Amino acid sequence: MYNPASKRAEEFMDHEEILASIQYAQENKNNRELIESLLARAKDCKGLSHREALVLLECEEPDLLERIFRLAREIKQKFYGNRIVMFAPLYLSNYCVNGCTYCPYHFKNKHIARKKLTQEEIRREVTALQDMGHKRLALETGEDPVNNPIEYVLESIRTIYGIRHKNGAIRRVNVNIAATTVENYRKLKEAGIGTYILFQETYHKENYEKLHPAGPKHDYAYHTEAMDRAMEGGIDDVGIGVLFGLNHYRYDFTGLLMHAEHLEAVFGVGPHTISVPRIRNADDIDASAFEDAISDELFERIVAVIRIAVPYTGMIISTRESKATREKVLKLGVSQISGGSRTSVGGYAREETEEENSAQFDVSDKRTLDQVVNWLLNQGMIPSFCTACYREGRTGDRFMKLVKSGQIANCCQPNGLMTLKEYLIDYASEDTRRKGEALIREELKSITSDKIRKRAEQNLKEIENGTRDFRF
Repeated sequence: MYNPASKRAEEFMDHEEILASIQYAQENKNNRELIESLLARAKDCKGLSHREALVLLECEEPDLLERIFRLAREIKQKFYGNRIVMFAPLYLSNYCVNGCTYCPYHFKNKHIARKKLTQEEIRREVTALQDMGHKRLALETGEDPVNNPIEYVLESIRTIYGIRHKNGAIRRVNVNIAATTVENYRKLKEAGIGTYILFQETYHKENYEKLHPAGPKHDYAYHTEAMDRAMEGGIDDVGIGVLFGLNHYRYDFTGLLMHAEHLEAVFGVGPHTISVPRIRNADDIDASAFEDAISDELFERIVAVIRIAVPYTGMIISTRESKATREKVLKLGVSQISGGSRTSVGGYAREETEEENSAQFDVSDKRTLDQVVNWLLNQGMIPSFCTACYREGRTGDRFMKLVKSGQIANCCQPNGLMTLKEYLIDYASEDTRRKGEALIREELKSITSDKIRKRAEQNLKEIENGTRDFRF
C-alpha cells in the first residue's frame, strides 16, 4: 500500500502506485485541459505530484511542450537566476566488493587498475584542484569495508579541509559513498560534510536486484532507505538521483519524484539536489548493451519537468554529458555542473596513462575549468564557487524555507559574484577575466537592495586588495 510517510521502502516506493501513475499519464498525455491546468498551477512554484509531472513528461502536443520548456526556464530563473555552482569529483578509491553490472568497479573486473589514494596523494590532488580554482568537491569511493572503511573517508575529509595553498581552500566537501548506518552518517555530519549524495540507480526492485547481483548493494530496501538514515544521523542536505538507461525512464522518473515526496512527508525537507546522469561507456561496460538509453530530446524534457515538479531543488549535471547537451539543459533546470573533472582515482596532479586507467566512466566534456567558466560567461551565466549557506548554517529546512520564499537570491547573487571575483583574480585566463569583470558590473545593477549592493561592491574592492572569503 502506497504511503509516502512510511519509512519502509516497499511502501513509500510502492510498485503498484508507479504502474498506476504510468497508466494515468498514458491515458492523459493528450488531455489538453488537464495539462493546461497543471501548467497554470505550476506557475505558483509549489511543485507537482509525481503523477501530475509524469503527465507533462508524456505530453505530445508541440505547443504544450513549448509551454512546458518555457515554464521550466521561468522557474529556474526565479529560484536560481543565472547562477551555476561549480564543483569537481574526487575519487578516493575504486576498490569495491559489489557486482554492479553497469560499473567497471565491480569486483569481477580483474584488469582495471585498482587504486586507493594515500593522505599525501590526496593532498597533491586537492592542491591541484585548488590551483584550478575549485572550492567544492564531491568525494567518491567504491564500497569496500576493508579498503574504504568509514575511518578512511573521515580522515580524508579532515585532510582536505586542512589544506591551504596560496589563496586556495576547499570550503565544502560533499560525499557520495555507499549506503551506511545512522552512526556512520552521524560521523560524516560531525566531520563537516555538505551534502550526502547517493544514487538509487533504479527504483524498480526486480531490475535493481538483477543489476546488483552480489555484494551489500544487492539489498534494495537498505539502499533505498539510506536517505532516511542519513537524515536521522543529522545530515539535513541529501542528494538523490537515478542512472537513466538502466531501467525504463518512466518508472525511474516517477520513483525519483516519489522519493522527493517521501523526504518531504517524513522530514519536511526534500532533496537538496537531484542528479540526472545517463549511463556511459567505461572500462568493461558497453552502454549500448542497455536497451533503455534515452535520447537527448527526452533527456531535456526530463530535466525541464523535474524543475517544474521540484522547483526548489538544485539539479546537477556532470561531465558525462557533452558541451552541447549541457548547454541545452542549463536554462531548463540545471544549477550545478562539474568542470575540469577526472573520474579516475587521482588524475588531477598527474594525468593517468592508458595502462593506469582507473576511471569509473568516460568523460564527454573534457574542457578545463577555465574553459567551462569562459563558456558559462558567454551564456550570460554566473559561474559561482559559493559555499556560504553551508558555512552559515543555512542547511536543511532553513535553506529550503529561504529557497521556497525566493529570499535566497539576496544571499546567492552577491555571494556568487564575490566568489567569481576571487576566481578571476586568482586563477582565470585573461579572456575569462575580462568577460567575468564585465558580467559582474552588469549583475551588480540587478541587485535590488541598495544595502546589499553597496556592501557587495565594497567587498569586491576588498577582494581586489587581497582579502578573501566574504559571504552574506
